Amino acid sequence: MKKILLYGLLVTSFLAKAQEKEADKNLPQGNETFAEKKYAEAEAEYRISESKNPKKAIASYNLGNAIYRQNQPNEAKYHYAKALSNAKNKADKHRIYHNLGNILMKAKDYSGAVEAYKNALRNNPSDDETRYNYALAKKFLKDNPPKKNDDKSKDKKNQKEDQKKNKDQQDNKDKDKNKDQKDQNKDQKDKDQNGNKPQPQPGGVSKQRLQNLLDAVNNEEKKVQDKVNKQKVRTNPKKAEKDW
Repeated sequence: MKKILLYGLLVTSFLAKAQEKEADKNLPQGNETFAEKKYAEAEAEYRISESKNPKKAIASYNLGNAIYRQNQPNEAKYHYAKALSNAKNKADKHRIYHNLGNILMKAKDYSGAVEAYKNALRNNPSDDETRYNYALAKKFLKDNPPKKNDDKSKDKKNQKEDQKKNKDQQDNKDKDKNKDQKDQNKDQKDKDQNGNKPQPQPGGVSKQRLQNLLDAVNNEEKKVQDKVNKQKVRTNPKKAEKDW
């Protein structure tokens, strides 16, 4: 595993020297800070270089290395993939695939690492470091085989059974809730019929309450009418009797 971690630095230096004449000033500055292990500063320089040369593999590749050194393998993988899409020769493809294999090994994706190292060897079959990592990845894959299709099918079956069980439980809860509500409604209806409690009308007012309101209004009107009648009596004096 030590060789896997060290190989990124060797690849960066080699690729940078091979294309340094074509690079902008940010690329060599990034290489210098990378050599000093100032990976964040190197990342900044490489990002500028990548923006100036989006179709060249070297800036994306070196940027991936700087990010990888900062323990961000997933982001580094993105820049390696970008570099791979712009790679023009087998030497560059070999280095990119090799470092992709490093990332996949770190993520314990041994199957993917085996394929990455295999592609690296297709572009440079004589590289000892890649052969070593390829053999190591195959050993890890053998010791840690991926789940078989049967296990996946079993997991899906168990998942479906759990979902069905949960659905049945929810249905039973809903049934019990509806039953309780129906029982409450029945009890309420029985009370109304027995005269214990007046039945509400659609407007929210019972017949009894309406009758009470009408009676109260009628009583008030009667009181008012009686008062008016008394007032009339007081305002109409009796006629004086004739003198004889």
